[in-house]
Amino acid sequence: MPAAGRGPARARGRGRCAGGAEAADTGPQGPSGGRTALRHNGGMRAVVQRVTEARVTVAGETVGAIEGPGLCVLVGVTHDDTPAKAAQLARKLWTLRLLPANDEGVEQSCSDLGAPLLVISQFTLYGDARKGRRPTWNAAARGPVAEPLVDEVVAQLRALGAKVETGRFGADMQVALVNDGPFTVLVEV
Repeated sequence: MPAAGRGPARARGRGRCAGGAEAADTGPQGPSGGRTALRHNGGMRAVVQRVTEARVTVAGETVGAIEGPGLCVLVGVTHDDTPAKAAQLARKLWTLRLLPANDEGVEQSCSDLGAPLLVISQFTLYGDARKGRRPTWNAAARGPVAEPLVDEVVAQLRALGAKVETGRFGADMQVALVNDGPFTVLVEV
C-alpha cells in the first residue's frame, strides 16, 4: 500500500529520470540514504568554446596554452564511456565548424584551418544540482576510468593532425580564455 501523500507505490529497481538518465532506487535505507543515484546514459560530454586565446595554469605554472582562432574544450566522462566514444568525440571536435567563416561565408573547423585545441578534463560537467543546494557527482566517472579516456581524446586528436595542449588531470587548474563571440556549444557523443 502506498505511503500517505507519496502517490502510487513503485518497485525498487531502475527507472528513468529527466534527460534519459537511469535512476537506481536504493530504497529508504540503501547506500545513498534513500536518495536516487543517477547514471547518465548518454556519452562523453564536452563544452566547446571558440577562443582567440586560452591557457591553463597549475600552481602558477602554465601547463597548456593556445593562440586562436581555436577551441577550448572541457571534457567530462561518465561511467559507460569507452575508447570508441573518445575517438568519436575527437573526430567531432576536429571537424565541427565553429570557427570564423572563410571568404565564401562558410564556417570552418579546426581541421580546415589547422587550428589548435586546449583540452581540459572537467568532471563537474556531470554534476546534478536538480535537488537541494549541493550538486552530486554520481554520473561522473572516477579518475581511473576518466583519465585514460580524456587522454584517448587527446591522442585521437593528435593522430588526426591536431595541435593539442592540455590541462593536468586532477589538478587544481585555473583556466583563462578569450571567448570569441561569445560562442559556446555543448557536444555529447
